[in-house]
Amino acid sequence: MSDTADDDRAQIRERKKRELQRRLENGGDLTEDGTETPAEPIAIEGQGHLQDVVDSHDVVLVDCYADWCGPCKMLEPTIESLAAETAAAVAKVDVDAHQRLAQQLGARSIPTLVLYVDGEPVERLLGAQDRATLESLIERHG
Repeated sequence: MSDTADDDRAQIRERKKRELQRRLENGGDLTEDGTETPAEPIAIEGQGHLQDVVDSHDVVLVDCYADWCGPCKMLEPTIESLAAETAAAVAKVDVDAHQRLAQQLGARSIPTLVLYVDGEPVERLLGAQDRATLESLIERHG
């Protein structure tokens, strides 16, 4: 592994520690395994980061989006509320910044939503979805 990758991982781990400490200080709750489901979407920084997020949470909803995408912008408030109000972790992958990762996730059009349960992708939805559909999906697998 390259020094750059090691440095990136160390920075991500340090940032996660600071974020967890901040949440604990502000009265955040932890799940049974000691990790907390973030109340905000997690901006994915690369394949390794996504893998860490998927490995750290039982249920992860991954939103593949682009800043210029109208349907993605319409979906954003729903994504944010799902992060805040459900037991699922919500991750966001900018398809322009992470083209290879988006391709690996099967994001041929955007938005593409991929639901991971216990580290495995179990559902893939294309296009903007309503909140009820996404909540139902999370509850069914959570």
